[in-house]
Formats: sequence, C-alpha cells, structure tokens
Amino acid sequence: MTDQVNDAVESAVERAAAAGEAWRATPPAERAAVLEGVADALLKHAEELWPAAAEETRLPEARLRGEIARTAAQFRLFAEVLRDGGWVEAVIDHPDPGATPPRPDVRRMNHPLGVVAVFAASNFPFAFSVAGGDTVSALAAGCPVVVKAHEGHPRTSDLTASVVRQALPDPGLLGLVHGFETGAPLVKHPLVTAVGFTGSVAGGTAIQKLIDERPDPIPFYGELGSVNPVVVLPSADPAEVASGFAASLTLGVGQFCTNPGLVFVPAEGGFEQAVAEAVGATGGGPMLTDKIREGYLRASGRLAERLTVLAGGGTVDGITPQVFAADLEAFADGLPELAEECFGPAAIVVRYRAPGDLPAVLRRLPGSLTATVHAAAPEEARDLVPALNRLAGRLIWNGWPTGVAVCWAMHHGGPWPASTTPAHTSVGAASIRRWTTPVAYQDWPGDLLPPELRDDNPLGVPQRVDGRLRV
Repeated sequence: MTDQVNDAVESAVERAAAAGEAWRATPPAERAAVLEGVADALLKHAEELWPAAAEETRLPEARLRGEIARTAAQFRLFAEVLRDGGWVEAVIDHPDPGATPPRPDVRRMNHPLGVVAVFAASNFPFAFSVAGGDTVSALAAGCPVVVKAHEGHPRTSDLTASVVRQALPDPGLLGLVHGFETGAPLVKHPLVTAVGFTGSVAGGTAIQKLIDERPDPIPFYGELGSVNPVVVLPSADPAEVASGFAASLTLGVGQFCTNPGLVFVPAEGGFEQAVAEAVGATGGGPMLTDKIREGYLRASGRLAERLTVLAGGGTVDGITPQVFAADLEAFADGLPELAEECFGPAAIVVRYRAPGDLPAVLRRLPGSLTATVHAAAPEEARDLVPALNRLAGRLIWNGWPTGVAVCWAMHHGGPWPASTTPAHTSVGAASIRRWTTPVAYQDWPGDLLPPELRDDNPLGVPQRVDGRLRV
C-alpha cells in the first residue's frame, strides 16, 4: 500500500510540475480566459455536482447550488485580478548615480512559486475543496495544484476535478490524490513549493511538523481554529441580537469556520434571556462526517461539565444546539481552555457588568478570523477597538460572521490559531500573494525583462516608478 500511495503522489506532482512550465509562461490575459472557462464549466455541470455532494455530505440542495455559484464566482474574480495586473506588484527604480550610494536600475515583481499542495476542507465540498479558493488563487498565480481530497466527499472531489480539468489547457495542472496516508508524501515531495490547508489545529500542526522535517522548509498557509467572539454592548437591541445570533450559530449545523463561539453580553437588559429563548427555538441536524459529529459531542460535553447550560435547541440526528453561560470572572479563570473552538452549534454566553471590564479579557483570547460588535452608538465601542484589532482579521459591526464575501477587500485570516500566517488571507483577491515570490532585476537587459517591468508597459499593469504609483 505504501508503494501505491507514493506512486500516486509522485505521478500527480510530476505531472503538475511538467504542466506548470507552460502555464507559468502563459500570459495573464490567457490565464484569465481559462479561469472564466472553468467558471462556466462548473455552472454547466451543476446538475451533476450538487447531487453527488448532497449524498456524501447531507447538505441541502439550495446550500450546494449556492456554493457552486460561489465557487464559479471565485474563478471569475481571479480572472479580474489577472487582467488588473496589480497582483504582480511591479516596481521600477531607474538608476540614480547621484544617490548615496549610487543606485543601479532595479525592477521587481512577483512570480509563481511552483507546485502547490492543497488540503481540501470538510465543510465546503466546492468552495474550499478541489476547486476552492486555494486552488483558483494558485492557478491564477501561474502555479499548478495537487489537491489531497477530503475523505468526507471523495466522489464529489473526483467529479469536480474532472469538470475543472476539461476547461484547463493541460489536465495535469490539477492533480488529485485520495486517502489520509497521501498527506505526508505530498507535503514532503521535493517539487512541492507551498501548502494550503483548511482544517483543525491538530491537522495544521501535523502538516507544519512535516514541513519542518523537509531539507528545504516551504511556506505553509493554514486556516485553523477560530472562536469568533461577539461583543454585545448595552445600547444594542436584545431581540435583534438574540435572533441573529441563534441563526448564525446554527447555520449549517454550526459547521462554519466563522461560527460565533463566544458572546459577551451585559448582565442587565435581558440579553441572556433573549438568547436562551432564541436558541431554544432552534434545532440540530446531521453533521458532515462521523468524525466531526463525535468531535462536537466530546467538546460540548466538556463544556457542560464546566459551565451552566443556558439553553438547548431541539435534538435532530443526535445533535443539539447548546449555549452555555458564565460570568466574566469565571470565564477568565477558565482560559485558555474555555476559548477553544467547539466545531458545531455550541457557544458560550459570557456576562459582564461594565464594558470597561472587557478589554483585559479580550486581550487574553486566542486569535480569530472574526470579531463582532453590536451597538447602537459607535462611541460606546471606542475603547474596545485596540484589543479587537489585535484579536481578529475581520471586524464586523452589527452583523454576523458566518458568510465570507468573495471580493477584493476581504481578509480571511487572523492571529494563531485562526491562521498560520496572519498577514495572508485564504479568501479574496489578496490570497494570490501566497503563491508568489518576488524577484528583483538589477541592470537587466530590456529585451529580457518581463513585460510587466518594461518602461513601455505593454500589458498596462500598475507600476510604481521611482516611488510613484502609475495606474
């Protein structure tokens, strides 16, 4: 079996590396057209894709159709990114012999890294899987991809790969391997230049260990656990907060990386009771895999042993949405354990007496993808902003964290353990930067320069010339 696993990984990576040579040399406008072709193919084959995913994940049709549309939109976004050209970050400094020291002609831009290994996620069989954000951003950058399929939806993975390959100029640009045992040889393959991962802290830590054992450690971009704290201030409306929280908590049976796992509410004002009533009216549902189900039951059971159960929803398929309660002081005493992610429809409601008591506790929380504030008056939240800025990669005002817009400005990352590299995002236009490396050209012949760095700028990309940005 080991030989078969190694052979499968070797074949996929070598094919990807070979296909990648022509792909990285393909002009950005042509790569953009290919990405749009992939988007069209995904939508064209939606009637084949969503039923396979529904059978394997038990997610509803509407959710899966929407996810296919989102995945296609990601490919279209990166077609726009390629045509814009700003992602290469072209910089030109002309020579200045009068500078101290004298300055030569120096030009810099980003180039694709090489073969990217992607670990598919369990909870989004399309948008964070074979054709997900890691894959499309890597392809856009000019990198071939080898995906390790998630064991929760293997047939969906095969179908998706087949659809995408039909739209690629070389099917080797998208490799696919199956099985837990393929992860290690994929990460350690000498032709793999970077790894993208969406999953648990334990999984991400294991991958980082494999990378550290390589003779040439490579970049690792992992999206791991996140509790996504929500701060409710006294001026907020209890009924609106409670209904919105219950809906966000139980969306997709709580199986979102942006699920709100901590809610800080005033001890006065009826917030706690409103939350209890709203959550009590919800229901559970089937989870994506037996492993996720068992993990949720263990984690929620541990919370039940340490905290008061504030409310529980209806039990469906053995899963009950639950909310636990604690005073701010008791919660702080239970850190860091009480701030560990419970993947599923469970959260802790933390009562506080005064908003001024919150910053000290917020500064002790682990990093998150999101942090949310609910208030009627912005001034009420002013003293919380410094702590929130250091806590999460996306700050939300009077909204809910579930749902991540695919756009230019989106940042989907945060301090550990939300992600391994908080400066980078796994969603949005900026995610392409993960799969690039800068190269500077000093006194390089003009005929040999990439077109993005030439003075006549034949591709029309944004250039920073002698310190000034030209668009």
